[in-house]
Amino acid sequence: MTLLFSDDDVAAAVDAPLTVAAMRDALLAAYAGRLIAPPRASAPLGGGRMVLTAGHLTGEWYGFRSYDTFGHPESGQLVVLHDASTGAVRAIAVGEELGSRRTGGLGGVAVDALARADAATLGVVGSGRQAWTQVWAAAAVRPLREVTVHSRSAARREAFAARVRAELGLPARAVGSAAAAVRDRDVVVLATTSTVPVLDAADLAPGTHVNTVGFKQTDRHEFGPDLLDAADLLVTDSPGQAAAYVPPMLAAVEPYAGRLRDLGAVLAGAVPGRTGADQVSVFCSTGLAGTEVFLLDRLARVAAPAR
Repeated sequence: MTLLFSDDDVAAAVDAPLTVAAMRDALLAAYAGRLIAPPRASAPLGGGRMVLTAGHLTGEWYGFRSYDTFGHPESGQLVVLHDASTGAVRAIAVGEELGSRRTGGLGGVAVDALARADAATLGVVGSGRQAWTQVWAAAAVRPLREVTVHSRSAARREAFAARVRAELGLPARAVGSAAAAVRDRDVVVLATTSTVPVLDAADLAPGTHVNTVGFKQTDRHEFGPDLLDAADLLVTDSPGQAAAYVPPMLAAVEPYAGRLRDLGAVLAGAVPGRTGADQVSVFCSTGLAGTEVFLLDRLARVAAPAR
């Protein structure tokens, strides 16, 4: 029987610890060559694009995610999981929740692997779905004692802070500028739709870890070269996807490309992660292909006994 999951189903069953654990396993599988995850494919269709990402966990499953850029309010993602031995469709997820939680989970792995062990304060620039899942996952890997948030809309940042207090039980406050949100924070999240930098790297304290989720290509980026220059440790979840962006990701071109490390390699101990308390670390999230399917597989395993 094929399992079908809506956004409500995903929200009810996929918590932060499960998601972070799944993404850690996915990154390690990709580094080991067990998760085959080519860069995303895109088909221009006049007025928009259809985008496809796919993955194959050898011997277990294969599947894909598709979404469009037409901007329709009811557009959502489709994630399909196939059994590798039979080709049968095991599960389908429709909507935005699975993909958002996947991205948050990757950010949670990055925080766990790269932020200081005593990191306890988080500043976020952005107040949308992606900003929320980053904070949601970070709270699962560090005992946060305060969250500060800034976004262009005062109402939305106040609502975001209220949600953090209500759902995560953490002290949270909205602030009037990005500088105020990130100053003296142990962990910083950039999750905006801005095509120009929203962060001044000079506002970061020594030892800060930064997750970047929004635009990060050479022609549009929510942070500037000053952040990459300040980074002692520069990491991504998929160097292959970073270089395959058109135009490429800012961190995947010189003089930064030679410094860009694979988060999976850090997790496996093949390359070093943070080695000093004052180092600034930066995680440039690309959304490793196949990870939505990886998370759908975990969801199907949890949900199957109850259905």
